Amino acid sequence: MSIYECESAARTARNSVRGAPKGGEIAPTLGEVATGNLFFAAEAIDVVVTRLNVEAKTVHASAALLSNAERQRASRFALDRDRNRFIIARSRLRQMLAARLGVRPASVELVYGTRGKPALARRFARSRLRFNVSHSNDVAVYAFALGREVGIDVEAVRVMNDADSMAARFFSQCENKAYLALDSKDKLMGFFNCWTRKEAFIKALGDGLYYPLDRFDVSLAPGEQARILRVERTPGNACGWELHSFLPGPGLIGAIVVRKFADELVSWACPEQLALRSMLRP
Repeated sequence: MSIYECESAARTARNSVRGAPKGGEIAPTLGEVATGNLFFAAEAIDVVVTRLNVEAKTVHASAALLSNAERQRASRFALDRDRNRFIIARSRLRQMLAARLGVRPASVELVYGTRGKPALARRFARSRLRFNVSHSNDVAVYAFALGREVGIDVEAVRVMNDADSMAARFFSQCENKAYLALDSKDKLMGFFNCWTRKEAFIKALGDGLYYPLDRFDVSLAPGEQARILRVERTPGNACGWELHSFLPGPGLIGAIVVRKFADELVSWACPEQLALRSMLRP
């Protein structure tokens, strides 16, 4: 999978929001942004990576675009930093959805599945637009697709003293065996490869952690192609989902899972390893 370098697009995005809202609505700029496309069959999956600028002016402008339910959710965060990041991330989601739908950000209506996955309300069904969001610290990643479910995840790669115990608890038996077999220098990246790939898959399903994590296997070894190896009793290449890994920025690892249609080829029409040379600086 590959996101191509989009420096000119990123420079433009830092100065304005594509499809800015009409009627004088407040439209906070996106800040540092990197964008790219994953080409799947005849369609492109849009991926956007952005920093979450928590300056007071930006937070205030962003909050004006949220629904009452979103503001209430924001108010439940104990830390100002986390609350502000949520406000900005959700505001930017609204801006990007609005640009694709041709409406104002405040007019974007979201609904939630039984397990909490966000989606567009029924009145936007003809758009066929699907999306997913993830964030880690001050970086958010967004995925947009037409007519196919998508899940995305991003994590900051950091040393975790309990990585082995977490792998034993959350990885499948096959994954944990592969993880424990890694050279010590590869285990950190192997852990986060597996974690982000499993997270992206269950987010694409819409079940979150309600879907048993031992029912599917993903590849995890650094340098190995990102793949779904098994879903229950179905081999990964016949499970109906595609998995790819990507690098959103320095010290970060991401994964994206997209639903395939029955008549589509197994492979994507782009290189496998994503090298997102994002405009996000360390």
